[in-house]
Amino acid sequence: MAAGFDYSNRSERPRGPVLSALSAAFPGVRAVQEQVLPYAVWWESHNRVAVTGSGPLWVALGDSMTQGIGASAPDRGWAGQLSARLAQRGWAHRLVNLGVNGARVEDVLDRQLPALELLEELAELEQAADARPALVTVVIGSNDVVVRRHRRGLTERFEQMLDLLPAGALVANLPNPHREARAVDALLRDRAVAGRLVLVDLRREVPRSWRGRLASDRFHPNDRGYADMASIVERALDRARLLG
Repeated sequence: MAAGFDYSNRSERPRGPVLSALSAAFPGVRAVQEQVLPYAVWWESHNRVAVTGSGPLWVALGDSMTQGIGASAPDRGWAGQLSARLAQRGWAHRLVNLGVNGARVEDVLDRQLPALELLEELAELEQAADARPALVTVVIGSNDVVVRRHRRGLTERFEQMLDLLPAGALVANLPNPHREARAVDALLRDRAVAGRLVLVDLRREVPRSWRGRLASDRFHPNDRGYADMASIVERALDRARLLG
């Protein structure tokens, strides 16, 4: 299946002028931004190995947090830490991480969901039942809400994305005070009650304080912050009993 799956974790957008200025002015921001390319390359290599293996498949969709930007290593983000925990619990799985730094909901629609569909199509062609995703997680939307011009239509884009996700996908809400984030939260809760998805509740379960949990750019989590995120996703998994 590796020959048919060619996915890049690198962003197709250039770095914006504000982030470029911050990177030039603040060493902490620059240090985190210097992780972006090597972390994307690391996940690309990891994914190529994962798609050739066997066993249950977990596909993670998302942005820089799913890539683990801000952590001490790519596999020390929330997805990598949770993957290690689940392996220790006896779930011998493969993780394909489709996260892209700076991704917005439209990028999940345009790039990541088609990649997920390709994985499913290749599995059907090879008649490989265990190549189909046993778990799909989505952490997206932070880059939509932090910039005013991207908030317009966010709920509609989220709804479109949810319609295309497989039933039972784990989807995180947005711990943000903007009304668009609250509208997305209401949408996710309605769908969770209807049994169409599993809610990862970042609004209610995040730590009360992020002190000591942020990377040097003061925006992305560090290893400790990502460990807390991994615990929230793990609790959602356990409540939904998705791993048996």
